[in-house]
Amino acid sequence: MIKKLRTRFILTAILSVFIVLTVLIGGINLFNYRKVVSDSDGVLALLMDNGGSFPEMGMPPAPSDNPGVPGGPDDRQGGWTDRINSPEIAYESRYFTVEITADGTVSSSNTGRIAAVGKDTAEEYGMQVFRSGKASGFIGDYRYCAKDIDGVRLIVFYDCGRSLSNFRSFLLISVIISFIGLVLVSIIIFFASGKIIKPVAESYEKQKRFITDAGHEIKTPLAIINADSDVLSMDMGEDNEWISDIKKQTSRLTELTNDLILLSKMEEGSSVLVMEDIDLSSLIADQAESFKAVAVTGGKRFDTAISDNVRIKGDKKTVEEFVSILFDNAVKYCPEEGKVKAKLSRTGKYAVFEVTNDTKEDISSEEMKHFFDRFYRADRSRNSETGGYGIGLSIAKAIAESHGAKITVTKKQSCTVTFTTSFAAVQGGD
Repeated sequence: MIKKLRTRFILTAILSVFIVLTVLIGGINLFNYRKVVSDSDGVLALLMDNGGSFPEMGMPPAPSDNPGVPGGPDDRQGGWTDRINSPEIAYESRYFTVEITADGTVSSSNTGRIAAVGKDTAEEYGMQVFRSGKASGFIGDYRYCAKDIDGVRLIVFYDCGRSLSNFRSFLLISVIISFIGLVLVSIIIFFASGKIIKPVAESYEKQKRFITDAGHEIKTPLAIINADSDVLSMDMGEDNEWISDIKKQTSRLTELTNDLILLSKMEEGSSVLVMEDIDLSSLIADQAESFKAVAVTGGKRFDTAISDNVRIKGDKKTVEEFVSILFDNAVKYCPEEGKVKAKLSRTGKYAVFEVTNDTKEDISSEEMKHFFDRFYRADRSRNSETGGYGIGLSIAKAIAESHGAKITVTKKQSCTVTFTTSFAAVQGGD
C-alpha cells in the first residue's frame, strides 16, 4: 500500500508539473506565433491598401522636446515608433505580388522585392491561393493576403521566414528546457517523496504490527475462555444459555481475530505463499457445490458457467479462501428467490472469474467504491443482520493482489452486482 501511495504521489506531482509547464510554454509560444501573424497581417494590409507596394514615407521630423511641434514628445509617441509605420519597413520587408483575372489567368507578377522566389514559383503560389479561395493564410513561410480590385484578384505574399525561424527556435529551446526541468523536478520528487511519505508509512506499519501482535495476544485468552466454558458446560449442562452465549461470542471474536491477522499478513506480504499450478476450474466447481446447498436452503438459485481446464499459478489455500469469500458474500447478500451466478472463462492471457448476485435494493456507484474498505457496510443491504464483520472483501482484495490479479465490482443492471477478477492464466490451459 505504501509503495502504491508513494507511486501515486510521484505520478501526481510529476503530472501537475507537466501540466503547468505545458500550459505555460504553450501559452508563451502561442502568443509569439500570434504576434508573428499579427505583424505579418499588418504589413500585408499596408501593402494591400497601396496596390501591392509600400507608400512613400519621408524621414521623420527632427527630434524636439517641445510638445505640439513635429518631432516633439506628442509626435514620437506614435507614427514611426510603430514598426509597421516606420520608413524602414519598406527596406526590411521581402514580398512579392501576383495578379490573377477572374478566369484564372495570371495577368502579372512582381518578384522585384525578393530574391528567393522566381516568377514561375510566384505564379504557382498565386494559382494555389486562387484555387483555394481563401483570403489569407500561409504557403510555406510566406503569409499571403488576397483581395479583388477592379475585377482582378491581387495576392500579396510576405516573407515571414526570419520571424518563423525565431519562433521555431524559441519553441524548440523552450521545449528542451522544459523537458530538462521536468526530469530534474521528477528526480527531486522521487527522492523527496520517501521523506514525505515516511510518517504515513511508519504510522501504517505500526498499525499493521499492532493488529498482528494484538491478534496473537487476544487469541490466548480467547482459547482459555473457550476452554473454561467447555468445563463449565460439563458441570452445568450443555443447555445452559449463558454458557452457550459465551461460547458463541468467543467463537465470533476468534473468527474476527483470525481474519484481521490474515488480512494484516496479506497486506504486509509476510504470508508465505506456495505458488503452484492450480486447476482453477476444478477448485471453483468444488467450492460452488458447497455453497449451492446453502443457497437452496435460503430459497436462492445458484448457477455456474465454468470453462474446463482453466489453470493459474497461485497458492491453493489462499485461492480457495478467496473463492469462498466471494461465494459467501454473494449468497449472504442475495435476497430470497434471488439468483447467484459464478462464471469462469479464459480470455486471452487471463482467467476471468465473475461472481454475480442480486441485491435487495439498488446499490449506488458511490457505495460500491467502498466495498473493499475494512469494516464497510452500506446502510441498506450490507447490514449486520446478514452477519460477517465487513472485512471479507478486504481479505479477498489482498489475496487477489498478492497473486498479481485485479478485482473490481460493477453494476450491469439495477439490484445486481458483479465481482470480476482477472488472474494470469497458465499457458496451455483451454
